[in-house]
Amino acid sequence: MLRPTIFLLLRLTGVPFFLREVVQRNKVTILCYHDPSPEIANRHIQLLKRKYSIISLRQYIEWRTGISTKPLPRKAVILTFDDGHRNNYRLRGIIEELNVPVTVFLCSSIVGTRRHYWWTARVVKGEIAALKRLPDEKRLAGLLAAGFDESREYDDRQALSVEEVESLKSIIDFQAHTRLHPILSQCSTDRVVNEIAGSKTELEERFGLNVYALAYPNGDYSDREIEIVRNAGYKCALTLDGGFNVQNTDLLRLHRIPIYDQAGLNELIVKASGFWDLLVRLFGGHEYGHKPTMPAESL
Repeated sequence: MLRPTIFLLLRLTGVPFFLREVVQRNKVTILCYHDPSPEIANRHIQLLKRKYSIISLRQYIEWRTGISTKPLPRKAVILTFDDGHRNNYRLRGIIEELNVPVTVFLCSSIVGTRRHYWWTARVVKGEIAALKRLPDEKRLAGLLAAGFDESREYDDRQALSVEEVESLKSIIDFQAHTRLHPILSQCSTDRVVNEIAGSKTELEERFGLNVYALAYPNGDYSDREIEIVRNAGYKCALTLDGGFNVQNTDLLRLHRIPIYDQAGLNELIVKASGFWDLLVRLFGGHEYGHKPTMPAESL
């Protein structure tokens, strides 16, 4: 009960309202979900439609790059979902009924297969966080020791199927989230190129998508990844660095605010306003992975 109480009290301070109506007014906020239930997604989107103007990622990028001269609405917010979880298909009715633009970032070598997401491996509590900090070869070795193989086809699937992607691509903007979701800053340069450029190629060839955006797995990136994203032909890349986006925000370092899939409405209001991120920064913390300026192989 402590978590909902904390966010209720933070909302009642009035700070989220001030940030939304004053600070966010001329900025673009990008939210990041993963695998919320339809019930939670419905409540969240209903609230966001009342408090913000929901726009598409593509609309923002076209405005930023001069393709569109149409001004963006006040308090613009963009909805994104990472990984391409199987249950994202259950959101179809909500997206259609509420008529909201959504971007889903797909792991191109997991979607349409029975491969599993590596962080769902059955390991000791806390070990996944530790594996994220290891060089990629050691991460894979640790997973293999626990019985997980990123190339294995399991009995059940965790990601969207080919048929589901084909069915949804008329209402969802599918973009890239690498091939197998490694921590890029911990990988060799060859693997980073394969994951970033390969994901774009796979999605375009398999599904006929126009892939212009990449979301960095776990929000981790370095200068090397940014250069590889640029060379691969992406127009933008999204981090998990909190904060808002303006006209001169680096397109390859767009800010996103992560939203817990089970978050209550008070938590959504506090986090979407940027208030939670402000508190985290004031107390010297961070919610997501480290962002080294050099790749692991150079450290």
